Amino acid sequence: MKSLRRTLRDSRRSLSARCQRAHARRVCGLLRRDARFLRARRIAAYWPTDGELDPLPLVHQALERGKAAYLPILGMAFGREGRAKLRFARYLPRQRMRPNRFGIPEPGLRGRHVRPVRDLDLILMPLVGFDSNGNRIGMGGGFYDRTLAYLKTRRHWRRPRLIGLAHECQRLETIVPNPWDIPLDAVVTELRIYFRSRPER
Repeated sequence: MKSLRRTLRDSRRSLSARCQRAHARRVCGLLRRDARFLRARRIAAYWPTDGELDPLPLVHQALERGKAAYLPILGMAFGREGRAKLRFARYLPRQRMRPNRFGIPEPGLRGRHVRPVRDLDLILMPLVGFDSNGNRIGMGGGFYDRTLAYLKTRRHWRRPRLIGLAHECQRLETIVPNPWDIPLDAVVTELRIYFRSRPER
């Protein structure tokens, strides 16, 4: 798996800055008309690093439409196994950002501006690899899977909805998920939206 992650990360990093911007614009164009995005009031995204598809054009679309935007923070919230989980802090343009322990910028807002994951309507998620049925390979830290583990017990109502953002070069034919992996509702690339064929409702 380490070798596969390295290959996929090399593929997305090899894209030129111009190509990266074009892909981000295309993904924004596809998703801003999707019902999941249109209905969501609270949307979380991520700060792009390491060649990840840039979600910030979508974040600014959300803000222009009066939605609230959030970014993940590596606070001191822990799961049962004692490993860190994500929380989400309000993102506002021109606000002060500060790097987390991985050097990724996080919003400086705290207190009432921090939301648990259950309060969000939609999460735009980063990934290293994906297949067309919503399976995702992440960076290997397990932060999203731990944070979203409660969705495994939901059958009739699920929030937030999960949409992965990626470059088409990150698509794999098939990914065999681990028992703890949380599937995505959809993945959006510069070419199309891949909807999960049998979503868990």
